[in-house]
Amino acid sequence: MPIEPIAPPRALPPERLSAIADELALAERERAPIAPIAGRQAGFGVASAYGVQTINIGRRIAAGARLIGHKVGLTNAAMQSQLGVREPDFGRLLDDMQVPDGAEISLSALIQPRIEPEMAFILRRDVIGPRAMRADVLSAIEAVAPALEIIDSRIADWRISLVDTVADNASSARVVIGPLRPARDLELIAMEGRLKRDGEIVGTGRGADVLGDPAAAVAWLVNKLAEFGESLKAGQVVIPGALCASVPLASGALFSAELDGLGSVSVRVVP
Repeated sequence: MPIEPIAPPRALPPERLSAIADELALAERERAPIAPIAGRQAGFGVASAYGVQTINIGRRIAAGARLIGHKVGLTNAAMQSQLGVREPDFGRLLDDMQVPDGAEISLSALIQPRIEPEMAFILRRDVIGPRAMRADVLSAIEAVAPALEIIDSRIADWRISLVDTVADNASSARVVIGPLRPARDLELIAMEGRLKRDGEIVGTGRGADVLGDPAAAVAWLVNKLAEFGESLKAGQVVIPGALCASVPLASGALFSAELDGLGSVSVRVVP
């Protein structure tokens, strides 16, 4: 079902949101990043930023892409520090953003990409806000998988504020989902993960680093989506946030994420 490009309350007028959406879409197509939106658009707050994100996702769906789920971003203190923001955000995942486990990803299609290890949840049923709790999320998870998210900013030099990354679909670019495991008997908070580059560990983290609890991060997402009249749907995938700070992609490198109890997922970077 298409996402209606309707701005949330207190957003800028639709014509201004549409113009900003045009800028970001062109930046992605031409691999030519733009100056930060914050500071050059008076009154551009979080509501406006989500309005811009919704417009561009709605356009892509209208052109044939399919919504497969959502990401929660900026749930890890290391990522918040790395990017200079202090609260989570969310973005949408489309089918044309998914890369098969073990496949190649080309730097030529991206601007300034970075990679981070995640866990991915597959839902067995809908989860609806605005008062969703951690227990509601846990009961809705059918399977869990190791995952890699490739983030990429259409804002020059990653000089982003919260509103910049929100407008830019939470800086999401690609997602790689590994083998699924049943959700039962998994200790998500204590689960440890490692990001490797050519077999060398370049980042480590635990489930507790994702907003204290990955399921709590998803509950935050559900309740935030409710502000837009949306919810999580059965069969969708959710990646709740990075286990550690992101690492720049490097041509020729093999990146993998290993999560205890889940296994591994990998992607090779090509020019």
